[in-house]
Amino acid sequence: MRSSSQKQEAKRIKASRIFRIFVSAILLVTSRGASQSTDTATSEQGGTIQAAAALPPGWTARPDEGGDPTKIRFTAMEPGYHLTLGPATILYRSEDLANGPFHTLATFHQMKKPRHPEGYGLFVGGKQLEGKNQTYTYFLVRQDGAYLIKQRKGDSTSAVTKGWTLSSAVRKADAQGKATNLLEIDAKRDPKKVDFKVNGQSVYSAPADRIDLTGIVGLRVNHTLDVHIEGFAVHQ
Repeated sequence: MRSSSQKQEAKRIKASRIFRIFVSAILLVTSRGASQSTDTATSEQGGTIQAAAALPPGWTARPDEGGDPTKIRFTAMEPGYHLTLGPATILYRSEDLANGPFHTLATFHQMKKPRHPEGYGLFVGGKQLEGKNQTYTYFLVRQDGAYLIKQRKGDSTSAVTKGWTLSSAVRKADAQGKATNLLEIDAKRDPKKVDFKVNGQSVYSAPADRIDLTGIVGLRVNHTLDVHIEGFAVHQ
């Protein structure tokens, strides 16, 4: 027969096991609730999908069709912002609305080498960005030294330049995949034309009436990229 002390020890062990099971059950319920909160934190209002993670105040993120908003990480980080993706995404603030001649710029630091060359840069003329009929013109560069300008209307895009175009103005990524490029869209110095510049050099110009410039100005970064964005501004 077991002694009184052995019986008490057995009771203590049993109580301890019951307590651990109880705590585990609470943690499981809590984690499920947190997971559901994260899922429901993604909102879709008029077609605009917000990133699940908190964005800097005033910013909206919209991934391309089918993109997972929970894979967007955009945070304020001096100097500027840091972005890791996830899906190809546009990011913008309603305050960055161009109603006349303007100049926008940002310096992009690609931090890591992606699986495939992917573009990053600016967009202008953003309209109806919260719905299916979104429109904007975007200007990107990528790690192989090429740039691209295209226009989006809804789910379709059309080329302004003839696909990706190599330019000596675009700095290529190094062996670690790192590269820094300053992009500018200048529709202010000469309101009759739009200059698309990389590192201070014009790589493409178009008549101002060919590019729809009125609307939101923002950022566009393609999928799987890790970039730091510095000095983004819109001057009117």
